[in-house]
Amino acid sequence: MATSFIDRRSLLRIIGCSACALGLTPFDASGTVKKLAYVVSDLRIPFWNIMWRGVHERAAALGYQAKAYSAGNDAKTEISNLVAAIKSKVDGIVLSPTNSSSAVTLLRLAKEAAIPVVVADIGADSGDYVSYISSDNRDGAYRIGRILAAKLKERGWTDGRVAIVAIPQKRANGQSRTAGFMQAMQEAGIRGAGIRQQVDFSYQETFDHTRDLLAAAPDIRAVWLQGSDRYQAALDAIADAGRTGQVLLLTFDAEPEFLDLIPRGILAGAGMQQPFLMGEKAVETMDRHLSGQAVEREQKLPVLAVSDENIAVEMETIRRNVLGLR
Repeated sequence: MATSFIDRRSLLRIIGCSACALGLTPFDASGTVKKLAYVVSDLRIPFWNIMWRGVHERAAALGYQAKAYSAGNDAKTEISNLVAAIKSKVDGIVLSPTNSSSAVTLLRLAKEAAIPVVVADIGADSGDYVSYISSDNRDGAYRIGRILAAKLKERGWTDGRVAIVAIPQKRANGQSRTAGFMQAMQEAGIRGAGIRQQVDFSYQETFDHTRDLLAAAPDIRAVWLQGSDRYQAALDAIADAGRTGQVLLLTFDAEPEFLDLIPRGILAGAGMQQPFLMGEKAVETMDRHLSGQAVEREQKLPVLAVSDENIAVEMETIRRNVLGLR
């Protein structure tokens, strides 16, 4: 009679996953709770909240206990959160820092504590980490720029200019988004009309930036918002200026409402990262590293360039990987 063999690690993982499903606490081979920390800039921003759901769900499936530490977009709180995660004796940290420069200090502290880090999305100016998982921000921004250029051409608006309400440009991902988008504009012969950087990511800040850009350049035909959750502020500013139907708005990232707003033409399009998938990949990468397997130093996920022309085809991917919907 044939017999099957399951090694100790595989058996423990099966037990750990079953325990998670039952709401019990997972353990590693030594009987110690396996723990991961997600140190993130601000869970109030939907993008990070969706990524956390990807981290949490995949961690549970692989037998880890995961906890999120949100800094409220404050660098000092972020350091305190990292120290708290270290003191809780986590096995690994998934890090989405407030910016690329602050990540340097966080990575140094984690290294001193001998805790491995997987960086998810924003990046680091320097430092040691297991893997950097990011979106291909430059390519995604370039492709959404091409969509905008085509829409401006359809309307005969190529002599108009385009303004940008940007995420902080000291972030590596912000720099890549601007560079890719401006490449598409330059290739299409469309001129820029200024850029304003978000700091607190509030409704009022986004409204004010959009209003000021429109007031300074009457020939603006489009505004590109490098985020998504404050899209209504930009739409309201366009309406307040009496320019609804005269100025297109497109974004980076997505909100559930976009599944309706893009087909209706209220939004011209969006470059959609895949935060739920990114969170899953971050945990899978950390798990492979902790298991002694080799991992890729850098991993780039594609950004979906979505408009009314292709949203139906991309819908399943958008709902799961972009919005974390079931």
